[in-house]
Amino acid sequence: MAGKKKSSLQTALLNQQSRLKQKAQIVQAAKSNEKTKAAKKQTGKKAVTIPFVPTDKILLIGEGNFSFAYALAVNPPSQLQHLPPQNITATAYDTEEECFTKYVDAQEKIDALRTRGVNILFGVDAAKLEKVSQLKGRRWDKVVWNFPHAGKGIADQDRNILSNQLLILGFFRSVCGFLVRGPPPTLGSLKKKGKGQEEGDDTDIDLDQEGKSSGQTGFSKGTVIITLRNVPPYTEWDICRLAKKPPPPAVTGMKHPNPTYTLLRSFVFHRWAWKGYEHRMTKGEKGRTGEGGEDRSWEFYLKGGE
Repeated sequence: MAGKKKSSLQTALLNQQSRLKQKAQIVQAAKSNEKTKAAKKQTGKKAVTIPFVPTDKILLIGEGNFSFAYALAVNPPSQLQHLPPQNITATAYDTEEECFTKYVDAQEKIDALRTRGVNILFGVDAAKLEKVSQLKGRRWDKVVWNFPHAGKGIADQDRNILSNQLLILGFFRSVCGFLVRGPPPTLGSLKKKGKGQEEGDDTDIDLDQEGKSSGQTGFSKGTVIITLRNVPPYTEWDICRLAKKPPPPAVTGMKHPNPTYTLLRSFVFHRWAWKGYEHRMTKGEKGRTGEGGEDRSWEFYLKGGE
């Protein structure tokens, strides 16, 4: 019975892999060509999406060496200079001791964050947020997970993809109770859409003339932001499908259905825009996984009345 369940799970979550593998190079080449054309048209600095506003309450997941939290609270982009550090809660899966052992630069960053009032939490499982007593009863405007990975070191590609899909599904299920409630979010000053583009297209968003973020405006539902390398094998995780059409409980082995999400937008994540940010692997080393491509963020909100 267990063998059949495992087989159905793999079938349900990975049935698109062969198709995705075949399309990956074509899609990547097309995107690269479009970006090259766009770059030739640009006369100034690159368009950068800053998905926060100074009033946001922000929960950061899987911080590793806490360099993104440091960039956000200590060296923020100009439009976030008035973001209160107390609005930021930064979490790590590792214990405090494990964090300091893996990341030799973490202690200095964490000390600076704590001095400014950032809430630092260790031992936080992204798929079990409801079990963290310090998070209970709280809600956030933005919950951010940059470069999630199960870190299980599985050599088999299909099994590795499956383990990460299950991790993402667990996160989507767990985080829904920690998002601010309200009407669906809307986007601010978008670039004028080109022919055939629709809301949620992979379009960079400019900062407006006052330097404000072109993020959502007014009181609205909180959003979830996941950043990944936009190259195989990460594209094969198919996070948009997991968010919008999650597999049923019979497949995932959970008691209740996963919540469903709507894609608000996706945008290029520019590491250089976050001063001092350094991506680290789950074992602590530096690195950029995947050949070519880009870093990309996907922003979701709960669908309907969920």
